[in-house]
Amino acid sequence: MSVVIEANNLQKYYNNFQAVAGVDFQVMRSMCFGILGPNGAGKTTTVGMIYCFTPISGGELNVLDMDVTHHPREIKSRLGVVPQENNLDQELTVWENLLVYANYYGIKRANAKEKAKELLNFFGLSEKAHHQVEQISGGMKRRLTIARGLIHTPEILILDEPTTGLDPQSRRLIWEHLRQLKNRGLTLILTTHYLEEASHLCDDLIIMDDGIILEEGKPYYLIQKHVGEKIVEIDTEEAKINNVLEELAPLSGGYQLAGQTIFLYIRKDENPVVNKLNSFDYVNEYRVRPSNLEDVFLKLTGKGLSYGEFD
Repeated sequence: MSVVIEANNLQKYYNNFQAVAGVDFQVMRSMCFGILGPNGAGKTTTVGMIYCFTPISGGELNVLDMDVTHHPREIKSRLGVVPQENNLDQELTVWENLLVYANYYGIKRANAKEKAKELLNFFGLSEKAHHQVEQISGGMKRRLTIARGLIHTPEILILDEPTTGLDPQSRRLIWEHLRQLKNRGLTLILTTHYLEEASHLCDDLIIMDDGIILEEGKPYYLIQKHVGEKIVEIDTEEAKINNVLEELAPLSGGYQLAGQTIFLYIRKDENPVVNKLNSFDYVNEYRVRPSNLEDVFLKLTGKGLSYGEFD
């Protein structure tokens, strides 16, 4: 696969504040590349520089073999962008929103109509084509926003928090559409704070915080690297937390502590920990579950959690 986006020491300053602090990454064609991070991590600023909305302050950023500083117009013409907020024209119909947007790209009317029909069918919006946007559901509006970003057949589609505020059913429907687009060869750039979303969609990702990249790689390998296969969640009295950790931490790959709940990382076999737990009379409850990307995220960012690690 060829490289379609490459950043080297990419930086962004707002006066004296450094929003992106010299990051390096590559995006390969026909993959879904995720940018994860808490609010203020720099992820939205990063994608803003990719689609030439935000000028870079330093370093290099090439998109489709073009420098963003010298070729912003050409780059924009080959990208599709789905912003965080729906900015559809509420007074126009679903169909008219697509045709008006196609006109911005100079697409001939006949070709625009054909493409709009294809997109409405793909996103399950054909029956709503002549409804005003204000009359359709939030999930449909998001699908229409994605369809609009595809009207000019871009090579890369950038999605900034595409399912924020949607119900689980609508979110999963959009995931399915995005998987199909990727399977057709479209490159996707996804920013999200839904860790399940990243796990479902991303082939590769970076985790950002305070403008730097904390980790990068495939979701499965990051889980294996940082937390192992399973998590044992233990609820106990606050006064007994140190007792539990003293007994169990040496049997684990590390832990996180949230209130009175201990999260133990288990590389392979949880049985030694479970056997110990069953002998304690001061543990209220415990659960064994598969580890996930959220565990990695919380370990690396430490947002609201303390972290300990053992050799």
